[in-house]
Amino acid sequence: MAKKKSPKKDGGSDDLLKNTHIAGAGETIEQPITDTLEINYMPYAMSVILSRAIPEIDGFKPSHRKLLYTMYKMGLLGSKKIKSANIVGQTMRLNPHGDGAIYETMVRLSRGNEALLNPYVDSKGNFGKAYSRDMHYAASRYTEAKLESICAELFGDIDKNTVDFVDNYDSTTKEPTLLPVTFPSILANVNLGIAVGMASSICSFNLTELCETTIELIKNQEHDCIDTMPAPDFVGGGRILYDREAMKEIYRTGRGNIRVRSKYNYDKEFNCIDVTEIPPTTTAEAIIDKIIEKVKAGSVKEITDIRDETDKQGLKITIDLKRGTDPDKLMQKLYKMTPLEDTFSCNFNVLIDGYPKVLGVRELLLEWIRFRGRCVHRRVSFDLDKAQQKLHLLRGLEKILLDIDKAIAIIRKTEEESEVVPNLMIGFGIDEIQAEYVAEIKLRHLNREYILKRLKDIEDLEANIKDYQDILASKSRVRKIIIAELKEVIKKYGKERKSEILEISEVETEDTAEEIPDYAVNLFFTKEGYFKKITPLSLRMGGEHKLKENDEIVISLETTNHNDLLFFTDKCQVYKAKVSDFADSKASVLGEYIPSKLEMDEGETPIFMCLTRDYEGFMFFLFHNGKAAKVSLSSYATKTNRKKLIKAYSDKSPLAGIMQLKEDGDVVIETTSGRCLLLNTALISPKAMKDTQGVACISLKKSHRITKLRPYTEDEFAKESRYRAKNLPAAGALLSQEDTIRKSNITLEGFEV
Repeated sequence: MAKKKSPKKDGGSDDLLKNTHIAGAGETIEQPITDTLEINYMPYAMSVILSRAIPEIDGFKPSHRKLLYTMYKMGLLGSKKIKSANIVGQTMRLNPHGDGAIYETMVRLSRGNEALLNPYVDSKGNFGKAYSRDMHYAASRYTEAKLESICAELFGDIDKNTVDFVDNYDSTTKEPTLLPVTFPSILANVNLGIAVGMASSICSFNLTELCETTIELIKNQEHDCIDTMPAPDFVGGGRILYDREAMKEIYRTGRGNIRVRSKYNYDKEFNCIDVTEIPPTTTAEAIIDKIIEKVKAGSVKEITDIRDETDKQGLKITIDLKRGTDPDKLMQKLYKMTPLEDTFSCNFNVLIDGYPKVLGVRELLLEWIRFRGRCVHRRVSFDLDKAQQKLHLLRGLEKILLDIDKAIAIIRKTEEESEVVPNLMIGFGIDEIQAEYVAEIKLRHLNREYILKRLKDIEDLEANIKDYQDILASKSRVRKIIIAELKEVIKKYGKERKSEILEISEVETEDTAEEIPDYAVNLFFTKEGYFKKITPLSLRMGGEHKLKENDEIVISLETTNHNDLLFFTDKCQVYKAKVSDFADSKASVLGEYIPSKLEMDEGETPIFMCLTRDYEGFMFFLFHNGKAAKVSLSSYATKTNRKKLIKAYSDKSPLAGIMQLKEDGDVVIETTSGRCLLLNTALISPKAMKDTQGVACISLKKSHRITKLRPYTEDEFAKESRYRAKNLPAAGALLSQEDTIRKSNITLEGFEV
């Protein structure tokens, strides 16, 4: 039997919720959008700019700095590797953004990922590859890491008050605001970041060239950086297309684009191209996908297969070629059509003293020199303080040397421990710090030999103190120290360039467009939208045309393979193609269906085909409302390779007929009333606007409409003046008995709608 529920007492949780009223809950309060942005959005934007996305002068974002400092405090500089998961867990004491974000940061800093020219993390295991979209890194529990030896240049002086320390997010420990790097790491590695309303994109430079340039700038602030550091250097290598003037502008402004080409080798034995170095802004998969897309579209016909053969030796994209293909010409084409050549956009946006600034290379290096100068100054001040403190202690010890027995007697005769230091101060005339130091000396050290050894340090300390004071008083001494440190970095970590510099003048400039053979062809366009391109020989041998039931050929033209085609549709659009885009066909096949071939909109039907090479002449449009428009064919020419143009003609009235005019001439307009109008197209002014409504050219009664538009055949009418329009609009005239037209003898070059 179920128990009966006891009634709730007053003041229960449900009653409390019912009786509690939260002020403003459920109410809509109007607030100016400017206040919302200032109060809610601006703090977020500032946080992203200052604490997330933009690097500082030491070359690191906060997430990088927190991770590397944690690894340093864990003793991972010069030690054995430990599990990445352990490092990630420890880093969460400084970085509360989650283990996933921290591990991704470590992956990017690692040698195994190959994202940085000078990696900071020595990795073991699968850390993925920066040049691959699909090669994902393993979970942190499977990989191991420690700091690279170059990190000694990041932390060498960090315990000597060279940089400021602040509380971490929960005030349980301290972390550095910057790292006292001994080389300009801000330009040593690629650094990308997107903040709110601004971004940063810094390319990497060769460490040797970078340090040498910094040394020259220290000696002469007007030094031209491009002389010692001609171009960036990317971890993936490649070839930089070098334009000295454009590079100078990037160095001056901190903004600009750098073109990088992939590096390849041709394997003659297997007739294939091996791409081994690619631009830093793309991936192997993106390149392969784009090449496959171009092959399917017919833009590239020299390739039989492409595959990713990347292995432990490094990146390798293999492209198999058709027999007889010139590999260099093919690569020139692929450079233009695929990410095998890509652009790195530079935006040297860096936080300087808490403010984002876009600086050129010289200004950025001068800021780093100023920052490093402060670090050296603070380090020397720290060493000076320590030396002075030690000297002060040794001065007290020196006085004890005069009578060690007296010191021992004072300590033995003192009854209370707290009186030992005061009695020593009185007995030898030393201060409290010196007396404390003497009192802490071990009994075994109270011998003349030990004390004399300590006193020998006084001379060295005095010399060091004098040297430190001289450094602090001399800017040139500080500069010499920075230069010496930079030279040591070059000696330890300098390497050859990875990216080859290719002068823009040396780049092949010939037109790499596919050489399209030019030969005679016959073109056929049917009412149902099918198209055939047939050579004259094939046409003579082919017999009758194969057509769909109730279909018929409405346009047939003789031309060559080097021409453009314009297909006008019933939705006031035109699609552009080249005759060479279509494969040679036969009369015995239906041909290619134009709506599918040109990817027309659903339900769209082609109604007219126009052929041109130089886009000279006109398009003539006749509408059911009696208006006619003459549009210059040049209006359909485009500088880009656009395949589709909208508003190809006016949609104000249904189209009654369409013709292509090489030049002005006579056309015949027929109506359901039996009237004919002979119109010279010169009476209608050409328009540049494709969708012009045109001008009224024929008067129609409400019950009548236009049935046909066709070119006029000479001597077709016995008396031309009977039908010719002198002023527009004109009514035309009924056919005389002698002007009976045999329609079957008229070549249909126009198209009736």
